[in-house]
Amino acid sequence: MLKAVAVGEKQYVLGFKGAGFEIVECNDADSLRKELGALAKDGDVAVALVTESIALEAPDAIDTFREKSNAVLTIVPTHEGSKHTSFNRMKKAIELSIGVDILGKE
Repeated sequence: MLKAVAVGEKQYVLGFKGAGFEIVECNDADSLRKELGALAKDGDVAVALVTESIALEAPDAIDTFREKSNAVLTIVPTHEGSKHTSFNRMKKAIELSIGVDILGKE
């Protein structure tokens, strides 16, 4: 059965449990790398949400997960506000694929 996983600091991801997400607590870059590595090997993971605050500590872990897994991974902001991590990544991907920055400068 496919599953959805929320990864990050406990206080930020616990609310996703009520929506049926499996919770994976990570508080530093090393634990994020370890947990995302294990989740990338789990073929049942269909959706992974990672808190922006922890994703910024280990962007390499996010890239590795995306390379090794077919699951959709998205970065979600916390109460601290968004640093536009997902938007900036999407903007770069669009610019690389079509050669033009259609989303404009920040």
